[in-house]
Amino acid sequence: MSGFRIVTSGSIQYISFDIFERTGLVKHAFTTRLGGVSGRAFRELNLASHVGDDPGAVLENRKRICAALEAGIDDLVAGRQVHGDRVHVVGETDRGRGGGDFSGAIPDIDALVTNHPGIMLSSYYADCVPVLLLDPVKKVIGLAHAGWKGTVKKIAASTLKVMADSFGADSGQCLAAIAPSIGPCCYQIDQPVRDAFSGAGFNLDAIMEPSGRDHWKLNLQEANRITLLEAGVKPHNIVVAGMCTACSPDLFFSYRGQSGKCGRMASLMMLK
Repeated sequence: MSGFRIVTSGSIQYISFDIFERTGLVKHAFTTRLGGVSGRAFRELNLASHVGDDPGAVLENRKRICAALEAGIDDLVAGRQVHGDRVHVVGETDRGRGGGDFSGAIPDIDALVTNHPGIMLSSYYADCVPVLLLDPVKKVIGLAHAGWKGTVKKIAASTLKVMADSFGADSGQCLAAIAPSIGPCCYQIDQPVRDAFSGAGFNLDAIMEPSGRDHWKLNLQEANRITLLEAGVKPHNIVVAGMCTACSPDLFFSYRGQSGKCGRMASLMMLK
């Protein structure tokens, strides 16, 4: 695997993508579970406030990752994710929403975009696909949370469209990274999910293979890569981590791997 590295900052370890680092325009990360203060099923770096973890531990964990990225907790913006395709344009008045005061999270959104420097966008995961976006010319960033429902709705394409409509971003010059998520090795689906992807126009042979009677192994990362390509992102501007969260319990939380009781990683991005 290439195109990314694991960075150590104090006790925290997170993934950094070369395609973004080379621009010098952003601070960004996809976190692992290593380096926080949470216990039990949330050990160690749980960054989600809605999973039953101690709120004080979550706050400390968020402060740690913000510090590692040279941001403050008051710069962090979070939303309440609902597996939809709604994109929120983050302005200066949104700075800090859902960051330290969890009740202030932006409701019912699964993607965030902004062109404001110093605002740290965040999105939360335990198997769903994280999509990170940057237009280095227009200086616009976006994060999309793509579970299977969001992938069917092509939320990555919706995020690019909002970046274009709001700030003039051009998908042809955008850079994209697909961070670790559950892989086809561990993600089996049934007929209704297959039908949903078929109905959305996906080439099923490109994203799934048979796995027993009326079941298939689904490659969500590849489905999102295809969506980015169809939206105009150049192939050489897309990096796919290719790591499976369920296969790496030492590094990542996994909703399926931990039977629903687990913490969450985060994707984070901020314009300098």
